[in-house]
Amino acid sequence: MKLIQTVKRRMGTEDKKAPARAGDPVAKSKAATSTTKAATAKPTAESSSFAALPKLREAPPGERAELFRRKMEVCAVVFDFHNDSNQREKEAKRQTLLEIVEYVNNTRNCFNEALMQDVVSMVGSNIFRALQTRNKDPLAFSDPEDDEPSLERAWPHLQIVYEFFLRFVVSNDVDPKIAKRFVDQNFMLKLLELFDSEDPRERDYLKTILHRIYGKFMALRSFIRRAIQHVFFKVIYECETHNGVGELLEILGSIINGFALPLKDEHKDFLTKALIPLHKVKSLASFYQQLSYCMAQYVEKDPRLAYDIITSMLRYWPVSITSKQVLFLNELEETLELTQPSEFHKMQDVLFRRLALCITCPHFQVAERTLFFWNNDYIVKLINQNRQDLFPIIIGALYKNSKQHWNSAVHGLTFNVLKLLMEADPQLFDECSAKHRADEEDEESREKARTTKWLALAEMHKKKGGAVPK
Repeated sequence: MKLIQTVKRRMGTEDKKAPARAGDPVAKSKAATSTTKAATAKPTAESSSFAALPKLREAPPGERAELFRRKMEVCAVVFDFHNDSNQREKEAKRQTLLEIVEYVNNTRNCFNEALMQDVVSMVGSNIFRALQTRNKDPLAFSDPEDDEPSLERAWPHLQIVYEFFLRFVVSNDVDPKIAKRFVDQNFMLKLLELFDSEDPRERDYLKTILHRIYGKFMALRSFIRRAIQHVFFKVIYECETHNGVGELLEILGSIINGFALPLKDEHKDFLTKALIPLHKVKSLASFYQQLSYCMAQYVEKDPRLAYDIITSMLRYWPVSITSKQVLFLNELEETLELTQPSEFHKMQDVLFRRLALCITCPHFQVAERTLFFWNNDYIVKLINQNRQDLFPIIIGALYKNSKQHWNSAVHGLTFNVLKLLMEADPQLFDECSAKHRADEEDEESREKARTTKWLALAEMHKKKGGAVPK
């Protein structure tokens, strides 16, 4: 009963319309004209079929299995929730679904081999459908986080069906060696397609169910990983938008955590071909946290992969999108915390040339986030260990900031970092500062010479009467 109460509480207390009387002519006309997606029986017949079946708890124990199967058959009928017709039938189905969920929760050995096909057929009939889509103007600016999700109208039924299927998957009565004949690859592909649903409640159920299936059905694991990889390929190279990327990455984070060492080439290929390229997707902000967690899991498994991740991120760097640059900088810091000194040394030059550009970025959030790297003790340690190569790259950008940046907070952070560098190696700091001043003087002299030449050319042109030389 606790489960039923939980399901009802999740669905919320919605006011139900009073059922129409049998003699009401309006009710008769509605029942005669309305149709369902199953379209195999009239609404009145469906209502009577629900009512004709006795309660499972009232049936003799020997007849319950057959009654359970018949109730799943009638629950395979799908109603149209885009109109208010068939309210009595919809409520009858909802009550029947709640009853079978309560039955499987309180009954042992209710999922035998003979019933598995009926379970999967009933679940598939209800959840596999064309998803709602909203036509958006591709040229119109919109923030995905600000858009209200389109909630599934059939959720009063769908939620209980998902709860029922979850009970089936986790049940100790279900032998995966037998159930894999019904929960097969075709079923999994259809299940993965539902992750594009706009309803976050549905995606949450799907995430839990898929994770449970991955853990229980060993034979499907490799196929599930490949199918998720193909979803990511579609997002990267075709549509760039998918509602369920975050949930799929959340599942993957747990899967990666369970990878055995040393990592197989298949798992490394998944990282380089499917996960890393997700950084260049426009909708990165909607699944950034989950993707960053997957990257961290890979680096913890094999620190050498930090080089591949960071150098790839530098290739995909969003030069013109400052909000995305901040996300990249967040992930860079997290990855650097897990990077070994040997891997850091191989990429330090290209990495800090990019960070130097970020320090001088006019957008204060980018500059500020980059300067926060010096609050990380491990990164400061890596920098100091390679200061002969890195100080000359960084000091010039810091001096430029101290003179030209408009933001006072960035000014304060810049001077703090300069102080840290000076304390780390005063002699090297003085040498780099002197070289920077010499480079600036050379640049000024070159600019002055360039200006003088242009003025001379302009004067010569003026003396010739403004005629364009042939």
